[in-house]
Amino acid sequence: MRPGPARFFVLLAVFICASCGMVYELALVALGSYLLGDTIVQASIVLAVMVFAMGVGSLATKRLTGFAAVSFALIEAALGIIGGLSVILLYLAFAFADVYTVAMVALAFVIGALIGAEIPLLMELVQRIRAQKASSAVADLFAADYVGGLIGGLAFPFLLLPLLGLPRGALAVGMTNALVGILIVLWLFRSELSRAAQLMLAALLVLILGGLTVVWVYTDDIEVTTRQRLYRDPIVYSQRSDYQEIVLTEAKRTGDTRLFLNGDMQFASADEYRYHESLVHPLLNGPRRNVLVLGGGDGLAVREILKYPDVESVTLVDLDPAVLELAKTSEHFTAFNDDSLDDPRVTTIAADAFTWLREAKHSAYDAVIADLPDPDDVATSKLYSIEFYGLIRQVMSPEARLVVQAGSPYFAPEAFWGIGEAVAEAGLSTTAYHVDVPSFGDWGYFLADLDGEGPEVTVTDDAPDGLKFVTAEVLAASTTFPPDRDRAAVGKVEASTLLHPRVLDQERGAWVGY
Repeated sequence: MRPGPARFFVLLAVFICASCGMVYELALVALGSYLLGDTIVQASIVLAVMVFAMGVGSLATKRLTGFAAVSFALIEAALGIIGGLSVILLYLAFAFADVYTVAMVALAFVIGALIGAEIPLLMELVQRIRAQKASSAVADLFAADYVGGLIGGLAFPFLLLPLLGLPRGALAVGMTNALVGILIVLWLFRSELSRAAQLMLAALLVLILGGLTVVWVYTDDIEVTTRQRLYRDPIVYSQRSDYQEIVLTEAKRTGDTRLFLNGDMQFASADEYRYHESLVHPLLNGPRRNVLVLGGGDGLAVREILKYPDVESVTLVDLDPAVLELAKTSEHFTAFNDDSLDDPRVTTIAADAFTWLREAKHSAYDAVIADLPDPDDVATSKLYSIEFYGLIRQVMSPEARLVVQAGSPYFAPEAFWGIGEAVAEAGLSTTAYHVDVPSFGDWGYFLADLDGEGPEVTVTDDAPDGLKFVTAEVLAASTTFPPDRDRAAVGKVEASTLLHPRVLDQERGAWVGY
């Protein structure tokens, strides 16, 4: 082949391989975020390790330039295997060996080193096709590399994840990586290879494609088996939505149904009434004609709200439409939420609570419930910031009240009292209270209003019949905290803001040793 077209195809290979490398990088970050939360930490570790390893890989290739063609083919084969299997290997490490971070760092280093070895070898191959100034060759290679990274970065969230999911997306990229890397050598540089080397590379390619295809076929079985390892009870439903992994489990002996979002338990049917009665009924000892619920897509808080006949409207804002759909249609939800989301008084909105509040037209809600996921990553930490509670205040009527689920004052006291500080600094007066929810442990809330004094935590005289847990006596006791977990014991805590998500650090330092 003439030098011009050959050089073009080498640069095309650079483009494709760079796209593959970017996908491997993003896949490691995404998986870490799914499994452990805290996207910033996961991204920082992966990026730092991979960039360092790329430098190591570049240095290591100095001794390989004499046989650049076969070295490049073998490196791309290794990238195809390791990168293609990276997601599944890390998922297995997380579920079975509890060595996720070590395995992730090791894989990031190996993949980074292999990626770093590509450019020096490709530089040598381009020069063999047609000698040119080093600066010109480097410019062409890096241009192809950077554009490939752009395409890989865009393809990952908008094409691979929606169409294939994380495990199969990595497998598809691994097969592409190995195919392109080996074929470009067999096609353009076969004259540099012995007959045995050509046969070896061809056989290796067939083995890689065949092996990754077998893994592709059994990916669902691997994922189901591995996922079950993470949960105590049998999984009866699982789904990867656009936002999170949704898992429902059901105990064979007791029938206790539990909802997990990204591995974090949201409710256990055996005792969820304790959590939701404590969340809702103290709030509704006051104005309750129009109620706003932020989070709570399972419909359990709404179930409690609808026990009051004078409630005229309930607006529920939850991020994930998949959760809302399940809450309306799945018997695992409707058996407990009493079909609350189908009540004509209820309007459901699939939206980010923070964004929805910013864009909300002027409303005057009488009661607001913030029943949101715990602040264990950057995305959720904003839902516990001063700015967020300020937005809530803007949609509250003058007599309105707010209740915030604030986590455990025992296991995470700094995060708990820090959330209370954020509510207070947004201009609301708070009263803290806590109850025992066996599946969660000691769990706390903040009841707030605009009056200047914290509202009383009790139930209204016309509270609905049939409450299983909440009474005036129980709630009176709930405002007392033991000396080792009260506000004074924690000392100074600072409220979280958008630019300083302190609640994330406060939450991250909690639960250690439990």
